[in-house]
Amino acid sequence: MTEANGRRADHPIDELFLERWSPRAFTGETMPHHELLTILEAATWAPSGYNAQPWRFIYAHRDTPHFETLLKPLIPFNQGWAKNASVLLYVVSHTVLTPPGKDQPVPNHSHSFDAGAAWALLALQAHLKGWATHGMTGVDFAAAAEALNVPADYRIEAAVAIGRRADPSVLDEAARAREVPNSREPVQSKIFEGTFRSA
Repeated sequence: MTEANGRRADHPIDELFLERWSPRAFTGETMPHHELLTILEAATWAPSGYNAQPWRFIYAHRDTPHFETLLKPLIPFNQGWAKNASVLLYVVSHTVLTPPGKDQPVPNHSHSFDAGAAWALLALQAHLKGWATHGMTGVDFAAAAEALNVPADYRIEAAVAIGRRADPSVLDEAARAREVPNSREPVQSKIFEGTFRSA
């Protein structure tokens, strides 16, 4: 058992996994670009099928012309707090790949899985550098794809807000009530030996 950050894991894991969580209260302070590059560098070391590395990241720093472009496709609730992030970012995956020895692309079954692995490493590296991340699927994905000029053979997986944690008082009442690290269901409820079980 491991305990940290008011959370408890039933089996021994590194405290890093309990300390990382997804806040909404951000200070809005500027993130140095080299810090963002370090976080994105870690993401690129995720594993991927055929080493295809299907992930792409579209980003904008706060107080730059592109920030509003990335903020606007978020649903209103997410806009309300993500506007204070230091960086907004969209995780995009390439849905096709050209396997070794082939000259034509084929569907990449694991594009979302691989992009998710990259996002996980991004979130952990950000945490190690003292930055918080919050992934979002509360997005108008069609509007985002158009605004960000995402080609048809790419899929927007999620948006991510990155910033330094602020006091929850910067949030409205609805968001403030949710500003605590959440728990997880027991691992035993998610794993099955030999065959899948729905209950």
